[in-house]
Amino acid sequence: MSAAVAGVRLRPTMLSDLDFVLSVEEDPACRPYITPWERTQHEGAVRFPDFRHFIVEAGAGTEAVGFVILQGCRSRHRSVELKRMVIKTQGQGLGRACLRQLKRMAFRDLHAHRFWLDVKAYNTRAKALYDSEGFVEEGRLRECVKTDAGYDSLIVMSMLETEYHARLEAGTEEAAA
Repeated sequence: MSAAVAGVRLRPTMLSDLDFVLSVEEDPACRPYITPWERTQHEGAVRFPDFRHFIVEAGAGTEAVGFVILQGCRSRHRSVELKRMVIKTQGQGLGRACLRQLKRMAFRDLHAHRFWLDVKAYNTRAKALYDSEGFVEEGRLRECVKTDAGYDSLIVMSMLETEYHARLEAGTEEAAA
C-alpha cells in the first residue's frame, strides 16, 4: 500500500529503515512530543499484521521526512489508532497532507468505524491540526505518561466514519488519492 497526496508518499517501512525511524524519535525537535519506542517494538510493528508502519517521503525524490504507525488495522471493532505520526520538517503542510492520506486509508482501505489518536496536552500545534481536520476531543488522560520532568497528560481524539463521510460530502475531504 503506497500512495501520494500533495507530494507526500507513504511506503511500508522496511527493517533497514529502522535506524532512520529511531533517529527521528531521538531528534530533540520531535522527542518531547512522543513516547519513543525501542527497536524491537518497531520491528514488531513492521512485522505484525495488526499494524501498518510507513516511512513518509516528500519532494521530487524519495527523501524520508518522517514515519507513521497505525495500530488496530485488523480490529474486529473497526477502531484504528494513529499510534504515531512524526514529521521532522515542520511548517510545510507535510503533516496535514500525511494526516489526510491516513484518514482515507483508515476509512476507505481499512474500513474503520473509528479513527483515533492521543496527543500530549502541551502539543498545541498538533492539537490544532487534529481539530482543523475534523477530529473530536473525547477526553483527557491526566498525567498518564511519566517523563524526566514529571508527568504528561494525553488528549484522546477521534473521527467516526459518519463524520468522515459528512466531510467528504461537504467537500472538506478529498475522495480519492
